[in-house]
Amino acid sequence: MGRRNDSNPFDEGEDVNPFAGNNSNHGGNSKLTPLPQERGTTIEITLDNTADMKAKEIELQVKEAKLKKREEDLKKREEAVAQAKMCIKEKNWPPFYPVIHHDIETEIPKHLQKIQYVAFGSWLGLMVCLAWNFVAVTAAWFRGQGTSIWLLAIIYILTGVPGSYFLWYRPLYRAMSTDNALKFGLFFLTYTCHIIFCGIAALAPPFFIEGKSLAGILPAFDFLTWNVSLAGIYFIGFGLFALETAISVWVIKVI
Repeated sequence: MGRRNDSNPFDEGEDVNPFAGNNSNHGGNSKLTPLPQERGTTIEITLDNTADMKAKEIELQVKEAKLKKREEDLKKREEAVAQAKMCIKEKNWPPFYPVIHHDIETEIPKHLQKIQYVAFGSWLGLMVCLAWNFVAVTAAWFRGQGTSIWLLAIIYILTGVPGSYFLWYRPLYRAMSTDNALKFGLFFLTYTCHIIFCGIAALAPPFFIEGKSLAGILPAFDFLTWNVSLAGIYFIGFGLFALETAISVWVIKVI
């Protein structure tokens, strides 16, 4: 009855320690066990995490450097392959028996294609001139003009066709496609020699090796006095060389 009328129902009359555990095991004098010092442990974990992050950052930087180096190596290899393809290209001209690579529409800029086509026509024109020159000189040889002029006509055509391609047409083609100043310089030098030769061939003066080995206007006038047909063949040769000279002068002027 006295306990019911107690003003503090939670007061059990004695101090109770809820953290003391079972007093039967530890006795009535049991004390609280202190918690571990968590603050020091937390600092150690933070330092470890920072060190790990720095190590990972360094590792990522190393990987990034290796990746950049691989990208640079790959780019260099691609450039080397591209240059190799530029040097070794499929032969596609002439169509019936390809001996050279030639693709103006693909490899030459559009604003330069017209000039390149005219220069290509100039190269083809030189081949026509030399071929007709061989025909004219062969006809003169048959009329008793000597073997030396015929041999010279053969030399002109055998050296002129490949020589003109390697000395001035191919340098011009590569200069147009790559904008190479050195190639342009080589073209100007050799193409000037080409123009001089065509001009001399159109005249064919007698003091130039053997005048009649070139189908020019002076031998044509000489043949006109005794063989009109042979003179006509030489006059055609003169017209071809004169036209070739005019076209070549236009090409070098425009370029």
